[in-house]
Amino acid sequence: MQPTQVTRHPLDPDPIRSTKAGAVFGLGLAGAIAGLLVGGIVPATIALLLARQARREAFASGGYLTGSDWIRRGERLAWTGIMLCLVTVVVAIVIGVLHWTGGVQDYAPGVD
Repeated sequence: MQPTQVTRHPLDPDPIRSTKAGAVFGLGLAGAIAGLLVGGIVPATIALLLARQARREAFASGGYLTGSDWIRRGERLAWTGIMLCLVTVVVAIVIGVLHWTGGVQDYAPGVD
């Protein structure tokens, strides 16, 4: 028995990659690269917002908009950038608190 081949209707549009998928990936990459500089949170946040819109458009298109892999990779990179920003802020706070408290206490030589 031969497998059935699905034929497209001639008026159906060709599947194309979503342009927002490329933008999500680019912004996610920029967020991950600049994550340690705390400024990476801006492109990472925009990437996550665009990813949400791109997923809605891809779902509404009925399969004619592709690029879900690019969106997924961009979201992962964006979350990586946000986590790097948070780590940088926490490290800066810890260093600031240690600096504010004076660091190591130096006692006199005869004190236990």
